[in-house]
Amino acid sequence: MIEEQVILVDPQGRELGVQEKMQAHRDGVLHLAFSVLLYRDGGNEREFLMHQRALGKYHSGGLWTNTCCSHPRLGESMAQAGIRRLEEEMGIVDIRTLSDVASFVYRAELDNDLVEHELDHVLMAPASDIVINPNPEEVLAYRWWAQSELLAALDQEPHLFTAWFPQVLVLALANA
Repeated sequence: MIEEQVILVDPQGRELGVQEKMQAHRDGVLHLAFSVLLYRDGGNEREFLMHQRALGKYHSGGLWTNTCCSHPRLGESMAQAGIRRLEEEMGIVDIRTLSDVASFVYRAELDNDLVEHELDHVLMAPASDIVINPNPEEVLAYRWWAQSELLAALDQEPHLFTAWFPQVLVLALANA
């Protein structure tokens, strides 16, 4: 099995090197990441495709989050990485373009003594007629979530969501 690496960066996104993924999460070093959020017109309001992370994930198992997320590989653009992970994680092959709408730096201490410290790019695309075939090793459940319901759930039960998702949604709504 090939060792998965993350790209280490400074807060401005300048590359500093690479590190093995799990070690980077143990050390809490800043690295590149992306969060994809697909959306559709739900009639009265926009709906977002959310997924619940599989219980066996290395952190944040069972929590709801954006459509998919991960880390780009060396030489891979954010959009290429997002499209790759849409297929690997959600089984979605219908999306060929993603817009990089914003980025932010966050740091969160997670379960399993891991730390997420990421420069996270928010990637978005409209998705009306897509086929979803999630990888059960990645995804416990998925659903289209109306914007008003999602905002209410984040306000009332923030513990149901990943540490990065509230900021992803804020930036997505500001840049949609």
